[in-house]
Amino acid sequence: MTIKKNSVVSVNYTLSEKESGTQVEQTTKQHPFVFIFGNGGLLEDFETNLNGKKAGDTFDFFIEHSRGYGKRDEQHIVMIPIEAFQAEDGSFDDENVKVDVTLPMVDDDGNRLYGKVMEITKEHVKMDFNHPLAGTDLHFVGEVLDVREAIADELAHGHVHGEHGHHH
Repeated sequence: MTIKKNSVVSVNYTLSEKESGTQVEQTTKQHPFVFIFGNGGLLEDFETNLNGKKAGDTFDFFIEHSRGYGKRDEQHIVMIPIEAFQAEDGSFDDENVKVDVTLPMVDDDGNRLYGKVMEITKEHVKMDFNHPLAGTDLHFVGEVLDVREAIADELAHGHVHGEHGHHH
């Protein structure tokens, strides 16, 4: 079967930064990336490059940052008052808030987002809310391990069930 809309696809891949070759992520055949194809949850160019492939096919493609996670935006680097990181007793939460740590945050509208701590001063915590791969051209190399039709429950729930998928 070939990959098409509403297929459940299992792939094993290595994701690297195109320019430096630094490995970002790697799956394994024992723990592949399994997803429903064509539901809009993945990078468009990732799916475009897999469309029509079948189990056993390999892939090797690049996605420019403008088509991936976008360019880095300096407006997404924010100074947050140090008071936002105080424990109930008024002390600074230095156990969890450290430089280079990514923290879950909530914006004024209640949306969850993640920010990386860049710097801590007496008044502020400087955080970067850009996607970690913003500004990075991506290189995917891998193999299609399996392709099958999604079952009705998977389509209704929007995710894969069973082995390597979501378990209810």
